[in-house]
Amino acid sequence: MLRRPFLSALLAAVAAVPLTLLVGLVATPAAHPAAATPVRVMPLGDSITGSPGCWRSLLWNRLQSTGHTDVDFVGTLGPQGCAQPYDGDNEGHGGYLVTNVANQNLLPGWLAATRPDVVLMHFGTNDVWSNIAPATILAAYSTLVDQMRASNPAMRIIVAKIIPMAPSSCAECGQRTVALNAVIDGWAAGKTTTASPIVVVDQWTGFSTTTDTYDGVHPNAAGDQKMSDRWYPALVAALGGVTPTPTPTGTPSPTTSPSPTASPTAPPTGSPTVDPPTTSPPAGVACTASYRITNQWQGGHQGEVTVRSTGTARTTGWRVTFSLPAGQQITQTWNADLTQTGSAVTARNVNWNGALAPAAEATFGFLGTNTGTATAPTATCTAS
Repeated sequence: MLRRPFLSALLAAVAAVPLTLLVGLVATPAAHPAAATPVRVMPLGDSITGSPGCWRSLLWNRLQSTGHTDVDFVGTLGPQGCAQPYDGDNEGHGGYLVTNVANQNLLPGWLAATRPDVVLMHFGTNDVWSNIAPATILAAYSTLVDQMRASNPAMRIIVAKIIPMAPSSCAECGQRTVALNAVIDGWAAGKTTTASPIVVVDQWTGFSTTTDTYDGVHPNAAGDQKMSDRWYPALVAALGGVTPTPTPTGTPSPTTSPSPTASPTAPPTGSPTVDPPTTSPPAGVACTASYRITNQWQGGHQGEVTVRSTGTARTTGWRVTFSLPAGQQITQTWNADLTQTGSAVTARNVNWNGALAPAAEATFGFLGTNTGTATAPTATCTAS
């Protein structure tokens, strides 16, 4: 309580201030004052989020242009080329199933590395493609939400009704998507809490696989714009209710400056590149590589290699080698510089995904041809 002599002095001081100055102070507040600690937002999902997931670049730049400059997109994966500068950190793992992420307990490590305050989740496309039941997908959603709240009890969670699907190899995927989206609202209503609300964003309605995707699954420029427009109001509303989690003493603060991006590098043509002499990697630098087939059809397949930093020091680059089984050949790749001589394949990082912190991951994908059934070879990673 103010004591009376102090109150009288305070009133006298206020009275001495010119009215125009008081009016100016009241009438011109900052529209979006910058937070001392930025709000960390994790985009979480599969290739629709991360390969390259250019709706993120549109969304981040729109936030910047409308005064929301106290936002840091976070994730263990970096930007994957969207023709404009943006904060491209994300957790969009191409080819991943949300059920596998839940069953393999992958999310807690990503959360610990990035400590998000808000999660934008568009996840389940590959599960739908794999004919996994909606109830099983929702159970995985629940597992991830529980892990988010264990990381941050006040986590704001924004979950998408996923965009429609019409891949040429899956006539049933369109209706399966409808079936999943039909139960997301009810799941969210039962899982939301006051401390950690779940908001559903409808990315399905008004989205056309004909005009808004380039392959019936992944958004093109028009689709990216639609997705960004749908995320924006929900994310802005969430930002208003977040108290950023302070960075612990001694922990490096995630960067909020936009990372320069580059377009995915096409595989070189002509003579194969000669590897430089083998040298021992710096102390504490190491990596592993895992190869998997994400989809296949008659005479062709799609694959993905995940590179994981397993050392105690940050990598500056990586190189993955493997030998393709007989009858297989890679015809197109993205997110790596790849050469192939006979069955021997060497893939190197491109300029934006070679630097990996300990436990961080990078992925590159490819299309290939095969006779019979495509199988995954053993991949070896060398870090520098």
